[in-house]
Amino acid sequence: MQPYEKILSYNKAWAAKQISEDPDYFNRMAEIQEPEFLWIGCSDSRVPANLITGTKPGEIFVHRNVANLVIHTDLNLLTVLEYAVQYLKVKHVIVCGHYGCGGVKAAMTQHNFGIINKWIRSIKDVHRIHQEEVDKINDEESRLARMVELNVQEQVMNLAKTSIIQKAWKQRHYPHLHGWVYGIDNGLIQPIFEMAAGTPIGPLYKFDDL
Repeated sequence: MQPYEKILSYNKAWAAKQISEDPDYFNRMAEIQEPEFLWIGCSDSRVPANLITGTKPGEIFVHRNVANLVIHTDLNLLTVLEYAVQYLKVKHVIVCGHYGCGGVKAAMTQHNFGIINKWIRSIKDVHRIHQEEVDKINDEESRLARMVELNVQEQVMNLAKTSIIQKAWKQRHYPHLHGWVYGIDNGLIQPIFEMAAGTPIGPLYKFDDL
């Protein structure tokens, strides 16, 4: 059996098990989704949002990309954010990175990674902003861990700068923004940065016509 055939076989077994335990399960799932959370996470296959948070289908709306970045020109991310905030009306947006992130590690080198360079360039900006703090850390693993945390912090700040979030804050006083980091080696999530709805940001980032 090919690896992809194993996935299809598992899917059939899983669907049958769900129906046997709860005959109305898929009917409920097909009707509506009302998640309370938007999860912006890393594409790393070891960080599955539902599994590590114990949430069920329909409870968490998920967007993933390399190094969990919030880039103001990324229409994919912005479309997900707009839909989650304005239409699903989520109350919390979580940016979750993970220790040992390959994207962050790559950005801290001078290696040429081809087109990947364009994506991780913004992480180099995070290093530039926090260079004094980061460069004082001698241990390479600890330095990477701190950069992962700072990257998450900056992505939460990037969320707050969007007109999507500012509009929601003005109209509904939601969502709250959270920056978390997941430890692949221990399975634990570490909250490292929070922004309650309406948290003041620099005046140049505020829109006056929302």
